[in-house]
Amino acid sequence: MTPSTLEILATVLFALAVLHTFLVGRFAKWAHRFPEGSIAENLLHFLAETEVVFGLWAAALFVGIVAVTGSVEQAAHYIDGLNFTEAKFVFVVMVIAATRPVVALAERILNRVSRLLPLPQETAFFVTALSVGPLLGSFVTEPAAMTLLALVLKRRYFDQEITSRFAYALLGLLFVNVSIGGTLTHFAAPPVLMVARKWEWDTWFMLSHFGWRAALAATVSTVCTAWAFRRELAAMEPVEAVARPIPAWLTILHCLFLAAVVGLAHHPDVFLGVFMLFLGLATATREYQDRLKLREGLLVGFFLAGLVTLGSLQEYWLKPLISSLGGSSLYFGATALTAITDNAALTYLGSLVEGISDELKYALVAGAVTGGGLTVIANAPNPAGAGILNRSKAFGEDGISPLGLLLGAVPPTAVAIMFFWGLP
Repeated sequence: MTPSTLEILATVLFALAVLHTFLVGRFAKWAHRFPEGSIAENLLHFLAETEVVFGLWAAALFVGIVAVTGSVEQAAHYIDGLNFTEAKFVFVVMVIAATRPVVALAERILNRVSRLLPLPQETAFFVTALSVGPLLGSFVTEPAAMTLLALVLKRRYFDQEITSRFAYALLGLLFVNVSIGGTLTHFAAPPVLMVARKWEWDTWFMLSHFGWRAALAATVSTVCTAWAFRRELAAMEPVEAVARPIPAWLTILHCLFLAAVVGLAHHPDVFLGVFMLFLGLATATREYQDRLKLREGLLVGFFLAGLVTLGSLQEYWLKPLISSLGGSSLYFGATALTAITDNAALTYLGSLVEGISDELKYALVAGAVTGGGLTVIANAPNPAGAGILNRSKAFGEDGISPLGLLLGAVPPTAVAIMFFWGLP
């Protein structure tokens, strides 16, 4: 199959976008060479925003389509034909899940569970948050779990005096565990959602084939990380939230709104209406609210929308590549490809391959979730976590380093490989 001019253009721009994600730190450093407040400084800081990258290059694709076809209508028609439901959903879920009542509830639950462990307080909380927390993504969806955990971990760890090595190990662990943690059910993890209906995978299938492996992998990775940084954890003072007590009825209402959005995840027009009602509630109860993460949520949505825009034209090379692989090569190939392509897009393209065996179906999805923590673009919830943590004290003015994330994610990814592919 000979690729079209637009497909080649989209692939070139996609490659440039991936390269751009690895250069955001460099743009931030270049910005400091110019006078504060100058156009050059502001522009470079804009280019240093990870969440802007794919949206920016998607805009370049739009211009490219206009240039190639000579028609704005053609470019608009292409955009109109794409499905941005996931981007809208992540935006809404991120804003609701990041509210003080929801985050406070999540932290209280994690605190109570952590007290059951015979470990020092901070170590017990660390183990609970990074092993149990990601598994909640199987029920409240991965974007919600990522948002909650990122906010809790930001206050307790990333905004404290921790080493860069610990920060990236923690970040990589978070991203990997959230990626695999949504596989206990068939509706929460984006790469599973893309194939579950067509391949007739239900929650029991996911639990028996993926879920137990995910739970064990997340636990082992977390315990190993806690052991590796035991001295740093032991030296940390517990950080307790200091805020006005939140009425139980308000917390319940927030949870109901979150549940409604999750339940209506495939109906963007409806869940956006629910979100508007939620904004009214948040405005009326602002004394119990922190600043809503609207900007952060919009940036993450922009990132994912850009990923969809560029990724939709990669089928011409990804689909044949997936078709040509088998067994171990497909599993490890999917794990590697996930680092440079959204894992949901990868499994979706795999679902288009007719006659794929059950073994290859498992290899594709298992590889996609295994590699979901290697980069910011690997898994849809990752930009949400990165958006929250990017300006943490641990990462300084330069923000999250893509290379640092990659290196931090390698150990938990290796553990996931052991459980998802090494075990029968």
